[in-house]
Amino acid sequence: MDVDGTRPDPDSLLRSMKRAEVREKRGHLKIFFGMCAGVGKTYEMLRTAREALIRGTDVVVGYVETHGRTETEALLQGLETVPRRVVVYRGVTMEEMDLDAILARKPSLVLVDELAHTNAPESRHTKRYLDVLELLDNGIDVCTTLNVQHIESRADAVAQIAGIVVRETVPDSIFERADEVEVIDLPPDELLTRLTEGKVYSAERSERAQRHFFRRGNLTALRQMALRLAAERVDAQMREFLAAERIGGPWKTGQRLLVGITPGRDSVQLARWTKRLATMLRASWIAVFVERSPSMPPDQREQFARNIELARELGAEIITTADQDVAAALVRVAREQNATTIIVGRSPRLAFWRKNIVAGIMAQSRDVDVYVVGGDPAAHSRPLSPLAGLTRRSPVHHYGIAAAIVALLATACYPLAPHIGYQTVALVFLLAVTILPLRLGVGPVILASTLSALFWDYFFIPPRFTFAIALPQDMLMIAAYFTIAVVTGVLTVRVRTRERSVHAREHRASALYSLTHDLSSALDQNNVVHAAAGHIRKYLDADATFFLSDLDGDFVPVPHQGSAFFPDTKEVAVASWVHWNEKRAGKFTDTLSSADATYYPLSGPRYTLGAVGIRTVSGERLTLDQEILLENFLRQIATALDREFLNEMAKKSIALAESERLYTTLFNSISHEIRTPITALLGSAEALSDDTISGNPGLRRELVTEILHASERLDRTVQNLLAVTRLEAGRVGVDADWLDLRDVVNAAASELGDSLHEHPFVIDIAPAVPLIKADFTLLQVALSNLLRNAMQHTPAGTRVSVSARISGDQIVVTVEDEGPGFDSSVLARAFEKFVRGANSGTGGIGLGLTIARGFIEAHHGSLQVDNRPDGGARCVVRLPAGPAPRQAEGAPDEQ
Repeated sequence: MDVDGTRPDPDSLLRSMKRAEVREKRGHLKIFFGMCAGVGKTYEMLRTAREALIRGTDVVVGYVETHGRTETEALLQGLETVPRRVVVYRGVTMEEMDLDAILARKPSLVLVDELAHTNAPESRHTKRYLDVLELLDNGIDVCTTLNVQHIESRADAVAQIAGIVVRETVPDSIFERADEVEVIDLPPDELLTRLTEGKVYSAERSERAQRHFFRRGNLTALRQMALRLAAERVDAQMREFLAAERIGGPWKTGQRLLVGITPGRDSVQLARWTKRLATMLRASWIAVFVERSPSMPPDQREQFARNIELARELGAEIITTADQDVAAALVRVAREQNATTIIVGRSPRLAFWRKNIVAGIMAQSRDVDVYVVGGDPAAHSRPLSPLAGLTRRSPVHHYGIAAAIVALLATACYPLAPHIGYQTVALVFLLAVTILPLRLGVGPVILASTLSALFWDYFFIPPRFTFAIALPQDMLMIAAYFTIAVVTGVLTVRVRTRERSVHAREHRASALYSLTHDLSSALDQNNVVHAAAGHIRKYLDADATFFLSDLDGDFVPVPHQGSAFFPDTKEVAVASWVHWNEKRAGKFTDTLSSADATYYPLSGPRYTLGAVGIRTVSGERLTLDQEILLENFLRQIATALDREFLNEMAKKSIALAESERLYTTLFNSISHEIRTPITALLGSAEALSDDTISGNPGLRRELVTEILHASERLDRTVQNLLAVTRLEAGRVGVDADWLDLRDVVNAAASELGDSLHEHPFVIDIAPAVPLIKADFTLLQVALSNLLRNAMQHTPAGTRVSVSARISGDQIVVTVEDEGPGFDSSVLARAFEKFVRGANSGTGGIGLGLTIARGFIEAHHGSLQVDNRPDGGARCVVRLPAGPAPRQAEGAPDEQ
């Protein structure tokens, strides 16, 4: 809230608005959460689904694993199940959830068991939780199951407890973003009984599980971990509810400590004491700084930064607020954060004019407990009065300005005093003292009030030029004047301080919203880094350098190209240390403090996403407000980077799956195309070596012909592969010369040999078609591939034709057939490598059209394919027509 507590905190409002906007667009996620397998998560999920089905909800089963449990399988009866997708990978058949089928079906609720499951290699996403996120993004509600050992942050603890390394994990963010978590709890003894009865695993597997993972101590520890994790989530939800509904806390459902942090050395002991108490109570705790003025002396700023850093290292959540009443601010924050106990330090010296903070907290806390902690008197901060420190914060020249203004007014009013009266002069002085706080601090204002009272008494109140006051009413008047001047000046300064604090908070909220907006529209990592560096420069007046990890979480010792500055090798070493230790280091810290910048880790839910170095333009450390804003920035940046990392991982998995598919297709196609002619060659050669063949000339000729055809087929396959390699390497050279298109067509047709005899073949080249400047060999190969494609995909006896016409400045060559035409699923991908239609016959590896288009485009032409309206395929080649050379004028029009 703002300083007077009447308006909601803009940061909280922004977060609430973002959460509400996201909830409206995405589906509802419910997690059935347990300590381990066998507690009944899947059973409870199915029971809940059947209840939803009765209520009329459109429920489908995306993936449920019953493990052969009879009672669980019974609950599946009557629920619509989306057939699983069968994946064959390296000879192993696997079944996975069919994500595309569910998206096409678009139910209201889908059941997805085993959230942490790793998908088969050819799946769109590597992890099942990514499938779930896609379903949620499409507005589909999801019920799923999850064990505590599969949460990323708990995997190491589980490995230490049970001695089992968990490979399949989900980020903590998935658990945190769940709309509902239902804990399925079962006492360890009851679970062991179920295990013994064979209700969890088979008898042999149950016995092995009891010897290793399912021991009573392990189950008790896992149960505690699961319940505590769920309790922490509920506590966070309750605090969000209290903040959203503006309900005054605390609700003492658990222990939560709050301690006030000041720039004094006593805060060090106070923070350590609070940490010890929080550890004993197993409670969370927050450190609160109440800002009374936006500025702070350099010595206090350094000590305060150390205090905040210590509290952060001890595990505190840092909160700042602005208020002149420290006690009221601490109590207000305690209620907002549902803190049950406030920890304060006892100051040994309390001035008579200073409000006792402890007494103020006690008077306002009511149902909030208060602990008053003593300590070393030498470590206590000097008590602050309502005016303490304010005079020190004003520059020296401000005092001179205040004195000069009072002196100028006294000089100006002195000759006018006999005409306007000395009472009016007091009003002029009071007006000046009221205006001065708009530009000056409390110290100069108090000086101006004092000087104006003295000047008024000495120069204007009778008897003049003395400090004596003759009339009692004048004595009362000067006392009232001085009091009004001081109070008005101080109150004006306080209002200005509050105004600056409110503006600073609104500025921070605006900056955070602006960054979040730009990060949400970022398309890749480069956009994220550029947006982050720009906002850090704009709002923090600092330059940033980014070191991002690779997809495996390893540190990459090269600054991102979007960084504002590029550090040397020494700085890179600091960034590397920050990345691997996930702690801040560098300038203004106690670790590697000789660095030129301060480095912060970019922590992700799975691993560290990188490190960012911050170097202020002024060379000074960031203020507390800037530190808090930077922390919020880094959280948003890390979230955006993690999103892009997941996108890159998804793309990589898709690319790997596509590569695997292409590899399989290529291997099968090429092995068939090469193995078939080689088999024919070997068989014919072996037959020729038989002495009985020499006496049979007819059979001998037939075998030689078979060897010739097999050799041609093998040569053609190799030539096609080499041609594709040349095309992809960009090494197709065109040796152009003037040639007759009829010669090219005839050469292409003759290359097909006997296969042409099975089809009526028609050549229709218009007499007006001129000579064309092209590479004879490349054009012949292109046309022969088009013709061979038509022959292979057309039934025997159907017509195949080649026609050529002149159209404007282009020569249009059309190859048509009367076969089934291109399959609709292949037509859009006809020019991709190794693409073969569903009705493709034997032979060919799907390179003919790819090579034809590549060679034609090398002539600055184009190739298009489609289906004829009356049936059959059509390939249209367009080549540029140039002016024919003079020596070719007598060339015959027909062949």
